[in-house]
Amino acid sequence: MKEKLKKVNGFEWLLPKSARQEMRVDARIIANQKILDAIEEDAIQQLTNVATLPGVVSPVVGLPDMHWGYGLPMGAVSAFDDKEGIISAGLCGFDINCGINLIRTNLTADDVRKRQKELVDGLFSAVPCGVGSGGKLRLSPGQLDEILVKGLDWAVDNGYVTKEDQQATEEGGRMAGADPDKVSDLAKKRGAPQCGTLGAGNHFLEIQRVTDIFDRQTAEKWGLTGPDQVTIMLHCGSRGLGHQIATDYLKIQEQAVQKYKIWLPDKQLACAPVDSKEGQDFFAAMKAAVNYSFTNRAVMTKWIREVFERVFGRTWEDMEMRTVYAIAHNIVKLEEFKIDGKRRSLYVHRKGATRSYPGKPVIIAGTMGTSSYLLKGTETALEKTFGSSAHGAGRAMSRHAAIKRFWGGKIKDELARKGIESKSPHPQSLAEEAPLAYKDVEAVVDSVHGAGISLRVARFEPLGVIKG
Repeated sequence: MKEKLKKVNGFEWLLPKSARQEMRVDARIIANQKILDAIEEDAIQQLTNVATLPGVVSPVVGLPDMHWGYGLPMGAVSAFDDKEGIISAGLCGFDINCGINLIRTNLTADDVRKRQKELVDGLFSAVPCGVGSGGKLRLSPGQLDEILVKGLDWAVDNGYVTKEDQQATEEGGRMAGADPDKVSDLAKKRGAPQCGTLGAGNHFLEIQRVTDIFDRQTAEKWGLTGPDQVTIMLHCGSRGLGHQIATDYLKIQEQAVQKYKIWLPDKQLACAPVDSKEGQDFFAAMKAAVNYSFTNRAVMTKWIREVFERVFGRTWEDMEMRTVYAIAHNIVKLEEFKIDGKRRSLYVHRKGATRSYPGKPVIIAGTMGTSSYLLKGTETALEKTFGSSAHGAGRAMSRHAAIKRFWGGKIKDELARKGIESKSPHPQSLAEEAPLAYKDVEAVVDSVHGAGISLRVARFEPLGVIKG
């Protein structure tokens, strides 16, 4: 498929619908040459598969962190007509609202280095992490249902975060229309003990320092003042609850494909018409997982602040530990866009992608030992990518391959030589998330900035890393 790509400019590539008979719309890839060379042929094929689905709106978008995934690539965006289109659990992703909270402080890198190990050890003890980890929070069935409906409203009411934190969160930390009755008992059973936990995989908690400011006016507006300012980045999702919801509805939508006679090039693209019960039930359950995930990160935010208070002997307010922004990945939203001069409501599926709206923060995470970025969204993103951008570096090799190639103890030593204190439940966690297992985040950010869909504001490097 790569040979059929048409170069638009140094950062955009078009795959016209004529490239494949079944494609209803074009596909667009955002990538510089280095990133394009690294994208698998299979991932591009998956992108064209999505372009064959009913009601799809042009273009299907591959972002620079794109890599082969379940049904469609991670790092992809697809939009569907609100009447003739489909909605899909697979196109959303298994870890619903796997997102990032960015917290700023008035501490300096030198402040942290003096207490680096104590701080990382304290955070590791306070924030449960690892496969299947349970949290300190014990929720009754009624409380869990309340979280599924209210999201950050519940977290604010119960003193985990403030109204200010909530205002700095996408959707205000609550998607309206969530319905706990559309969530299975098994999903609830998995989610009840895990609220306030980091989990495993690519989830992380990092203490970072600002290395560069690219847009001083915007950075200062968001509370970033200059190099060596300390920030905290928290990346995790809806844990077992979200994964189970996705699993449950994939089975339901596999049956819906037969019921509504939807032709699919790949059965992993199971879906349902947007106005069907199978489609809207998933949408209501997904929103519940979104609200749970926002709350999960809010609970951990409180515990992170408490650790900093204990280590530095100051209140979190005195250290100005404020939320810069909190974003969502792996999500479906009903949003309005101007298409061919007309406003249309579309079900936008962002799998391994983040929203990039004009003037709003965009967060792109690197991996251990590499940089992360804060950017701002643009009007160009609304025109080219349905208001979307990359969410991270994107994997360059599978976790299985990374475990075979890297040894966790050696990764830990390499991080230490860079002045980065790291901690994980098991050395394998460090191996599977080794920096070389991911694409070059600098090239990913160069691609989105060059395409104009998100513009650099600030760059961060890690001081301390906790991996799930």
